[in-house]
Amino acid sequence: MPSITTSDGVQINYQLEGDASKPTLVFSNSLGTNKTMWDKQAQAFGDSFQILRYDTRGHGQSDAPTGPYSLERLGKDVVDLLDALELDSIHFCGLSLGGMTGMCLASQAAERIQSLTLCCTSAFLPPADLWNLRIQQVTDHGMASITEVVLNRWFTPVFLTKESADLTSVREQLTSTSVNGYAGCCGAIRDMDCRPSLPRINKPSLVIAGADDQATPPDHGKLIADGIPGATYVEIENAAHLSNIEKAETFNSTVFNFLLPHPK
Repeated sequence: MPSITTSDGVQINYQLEGDASKPTLVFSNSLGTNKTMWDKQAQAFGDSFQILRYDTRGHGQSDAPTGPYSLERLGKDVVDLLDALELDSIHFCGLSLGGMTGMCLASQAAERIQSLTLCCTSAFLPPADLWNLRIQQVTDHGMASITEVVLNRWFTPVFLTKESADLTSVREQLTSTSVNGYAGCCGAIRDMDCRPSLPRINKPSLVIAGADDQATPPDHGKLIADGIPGATYVEIENAAHLSNIEKAETFNSTVFNFLLPHPK
């Protein structure tokens, strides 16, 4: 897969697919996954958009420098990617850490955003000690030591009993994530507070929450939607954190209904 070099010298892996004459839809992955978490969306949206997926710094095939990272740096990585690919403005869809990146991006580079879809995410996610303990855990014992606990927070019990190919894929994404990268992004989440910037976001915005999400519960999504002027809030029933995988059909139709009125 191709990559670009950011302004601070980090390689960011990306995948650009589809018709360049169509509007571009960017997907940004969650903590502990990579761009393949969006496979179902890339397929579903490919007829209407040029699809750009990338591995967040520290994840997938992107470089994983020693952290901690900052949310501002993760947002700048997206700007660097858009600059390298000569994309003036895009529709942005991010889940969890990807949604946090989107909020930061909309604040620091609003001119590059046409619309913002923020999924199963939070503008502020304390306590800091939780993230410090998570960093220590993976540093001392590796990613496998947290994988099953994380999966139990990311999916509903019904989904977990199926042992599907989707579940296997997410498990593999988690276990293969760089410890450096995971810890670095944990630091970015620990240190972020996007709440003050929400009222300044002036782009069409959709906020999606999973009704059964333990990682970023629905009240986190409601806070974001209440903070962004004119934002739309949708809660997906029987879905936990990775709602784009667990309830892909509902997720896709929700995003389509939001994007189609302004697909340019």
